[in-house]
Amino acid sequence: MFGKIVYMNNNVAHIKLTQGLEAASNLMNMHVVFEDGNSSFVAEVEDVSEELIKVIFLGEFVNGRFVGGIIRKPPLTSSLRLINDHELDLILSADKDSFQMGISPLYNEHPITVNINELFGHHMAVFGNTGSGKSCSFASMLQSVFKTPGFLPYNANFLIFDTYGEYREAFRDLNKYNPNLNFKVYTTNKKDGCELLRIPLWLLNVDDMALLLSATEHSQIPIIERMLKIVSIFSQSDEKSEAYKNHLLAKAIMSVLYTNQPAAAKRNDIFSLIGTCSTSKFNLDAPVQGIGYVRKFRECFLIDREGNFSESNLLTSYVSEFIKDELDKYDPDTINFYTLKDLEKALDYTLISEGLLQNEKAYSSAITLKVKLHSLVIGEYADYFACDKYITLDNYIASLVTVNGRKAQIVDFNLEDVDDWFGRVITKLFSHLVFDFVKKLPNRASIPFHIFLEEAHRYVRNDNDNVLIGYNIFERIAKEGRKFGIILNLISQRPVEISETVVSQCSNFLIFRINHPRDIDYIKRMLPNINAEIVEKPKSFHPGVGVAFGSAFKVPAIVKMPMPNPAPGSSNCDVFARWNVSR
Repeated sequence: MFGKIVYMNNNVAHIKLTQGLEAASNLMNMHVVFEDGNSSFVAEVEDVSEELIKVIFLGEFVNGRFVGGIIRKPPLTSSLRLINDHELDLILSADKDSFQMGISPLYNEHPITVNINELFGHHMAVFGNTGSGKSCSFASMLQSVFKTPGFLPYNANFLIFDTYGEYREAFRDLNKYNPNLNFKVYTTNKKDGCELLRIPLWLLNVDDMALLLSATEHSQIPIIERMLKIVSIFSQSDEKSEAYKNHLLAKAIMSVLYTNQPAAAKRNDIFSLIGTCSTSKFNLDAPVQGIGYVRKFRECFLIDREGNFSESNLLTSYVSEFIKDELDKYDPDTINFYTLKDLEKALDYTLISEGLLQNEKAYSSAITLKVKLHSLVIGEYADYFACDKYITLDNYIASLVTVNGRKAQIVDFNLEDVDDWFGRVITKLFSHLVFDFVKKLPNRASIPFHIFLEEAHRYVRNDNDNVLIGYNIFERIAKEGRKFGIILNLISQRPVEISETVVSQCSNFLIFRINHPRDIDYIKRMLPNINAEIVEKPKSFHPGVGVAFGSAFKVPAIVKMPMPNPAPGSSNCDVFARWNVSR
């Protein structure tokens, strides 16, 4: 079948075909060994014509081991043959600490095993069209890990952000593999009986809050910072907190009193301010003590014939008592429990401070935030922030991976009942919280977390985050997360819509049938070190068959993934059965 080597150039060899095209057509994607005395080189059949077979060199066998890449080419006098079973083991099987990922459809279902560290210690991407087998293959891969004989991944932390609620069915039997393994579901569906997804507001920083409130301008960031400082002070519930409220109100009232507006306009502004923010000392019925008499706060704003406040001296004296300059530098020692309504009240106080009332542009930016926050307070998403009590970040992360007092290895976040915007925010918030948690661990990467993003193109996008807050959390995790033990895993049918930075940081790929030319070109462009033909291969593959390549694979391998049992709920609608009423 193999004749002489006709010529070689770059990483390619062209071999004369001796037994005809029909016999050679079955060689596509098979592996060929070049032998020259003590050296053995491995190549893959890439193309077959009527006279020539084109092969691409993959590596060589050195001292009984396969080494990827080649420094020198085999001589033209080398003999050629198909790879044998022992050599297949060397290129398709991991040396140790492995699990069986799938089988080779080319070599009589020869098992393909992968080193767990090499696969799960690096960012990974799974791409393919709808129906190509992405969801089933991902579920199968995790099931295989947990079923591996002699291996108990008790300390695993897989966080699956499940766009359509598909994976609950696939992992519901995790405990049957081993009684020490557990699966947990958080849901956005308030009627399905699972634990409702909840995020403690006090764990969110300025950047998180900017995303949650859909901030679009840099001028809104200081407003959010001020709001978070104020709500932190208000959460103290002590004399200092009350004094701070009075201080803010007093400064705001004085700023109105010293404007050039007519007295009636000043009164309207102050009454409006008091209507939004009030305390026991500043409300319309608060007693104001004069010398030998008492006025209600509202009575201090009666206007005399000259158009001035009749009690202007009393009013100024009363308000000035509550202005304490040292409070401007006050920062709370701790952050305590607070709610969305508390946050809204803090934003109201933010609007009356820092001169926002007199700055039309800044006030307009603040009002945009206020509208968004109020829509959260009164909207259906408020329940996702309704926590019962204060919890620290460490305890919150621990609670995420605990079910009925037992460690949960797989946690599924069912996002099917929220829209794309909120789903994107949720995944970013959780990813940021986990990233902050792992960065603070005294022993770096001692608690690894794997974040799986189903329909990743919905969340990992080239958005405005880099401009607004200076970074995108997924891009930061892609670039820095591996050393801290937080690993991204992307599952998507539209890779072209995913952030280029994130894709470029992925070390392992599993690509199923994908036909859109833009997606194929995008993958080629993002992976310049990968042969273009590798990306093109899956275009004609069956569902569940893909090409796997990257740091976990010695050579790019065509792999057939076993069907998961149980399977995720990702099958197509049975239209015939739904239509048919004849039986």
